[in-house]
Amino acid sequence: MTDSVKNLIKTFGPGIVFAGMCIGVSHLVQSTRAGADYGFILLPAVLAAVIFKYPFFEFSSRYTSATGKSILYGYDNLGRWILWLYGIVNVLTMFIVTAAIAFVAAGLMSTILQVEIGADVLAALILLICVIILAAGKYSALDGLLKVVSTVLLISTLIAAFVAFNNGSKPPVEGFVPNEVLSVVGITFLIALMGWMPTAVDMSAWTGLWAEERIKQTSYTPTLKETLLDFNIGYAITGVLAVVFLSLGALVMYGTGIELSNNSSSFAAQLISLYTNSIGEWSYLIIAVAAFSTMFSTSITVLDGYGRAMNKVYVIISGQEKKWNYTFWVVIVALGAYFVLSQYLNNLKSLVDLATTISFIIAPLAAILNYKVIFSSEVDKNLQPPLWLKTLAKAGIVFLSAFTLIYFYVLFIGL
Repeated sequence: MTDSVKNLIKTFGPGIVFAGMCIGVSHLVQSTRAGADYGFILLPAVLAAVIFKYPFFEFSSRYTSATGKSILYGYDNLGRWILWLYGIVNVLTMFIVTAAIAFVAAGLMSTILQVEIGADVLAALILLICVIILAAGKYSALDGLLKVVSTVLLISTLIAAFVAFNNGSKPPVEGFVPNEVLSVVGITFLIALMGWMPTAVDMSAWTGLWAEERIKQTSYTPTLKETLLDFNIGYAITGVLAVVFLSLGALVMYGTGIELSNNSSSFAAQLISLYTNSIGEWSYLIIAVAAFSTMFSTSITVLDGYGRAMNKVYVIISGQEKKWNYTFWVVIVALGAYFVLSQYLNNLKSLVDLATTISFIIAPLAAILNYKVIFSSEVDKNLQPPLWLKTLAKAGIVFLSAFTLIYFYVLFIGL
């Protein structure tokens, strides 16, 4: 094995963790729901979100590779108030986001175990296990788990989609009326769909934090090229699977007159049926375990991401690093998520839409911050993004800002 291959193996990890974090609610819930409710009409919106958000996630990984530090230090250099604002935004969103993910994971767990236990109890159990794993193994446990889970779900999903495409779309049942995109409900869902597609822009700082941890784990500092290759592979996986999940919803559920349930357990059963209807009932256990493992790993990833981000904010502001602080924030996020989740039992769609909409509204601000940081004097000119990526980033800021304004127009004025 050559040194270059060994170095690539040491580098790989943060991109897969990023992909594992993305392939959760945004893909299993929102992409599937987009296909089931609207067919392939929203496919361009999914592709646009993935393309226009790409620069801002890439900038975070690039900044860490170029400076050896998290992009949160870049926020601080722009102004301490910006770092404070980032921390406040995290506090306002982290409980809702984590609750939505744990809620879906609880539904899948209930479906697999075939037990009549409340979603709140199962979610509490999942969050507790996640906290224990992170407090004990931290990044190494997360990295290893996601590589296995992502591979299983990726293969299963691609097979299911291939079979569904071969079978073709089913003719709509009598009385089926497709949802309209150009309505208050349609545009609200469109914003929610793009809010987490492939994930929230304010979570972009996490890729750099995971890259920092990977360097500690392997004692190897990758080149910019190696760092971006790892990130790009993970990002490409999220884009492909977003399209695949939407296709499954469109090919298997659209036109059937069946609505995705608001109950987490019922939704989980419907989700698994997308695969079994395409591949066969024999695949039930494999798909169920893969889907649950994905949501479980996403729960761990989100807890880890928020824990690392809030810990880093504390370290930068206080100038002190305390070993217990990371675990403290992980526990706080888990407790807050459970409280939020307990208020939204049997209302999965509302919880998910709330989390994803908030993420989209703050996306333009996060995008502008990442743009300003990567083109600041801190980053060597030779390591800054090329012209095409700079241009795409400007277009992305316009895209995110325009849809945020459209959302507020529809919300307060209507169509």
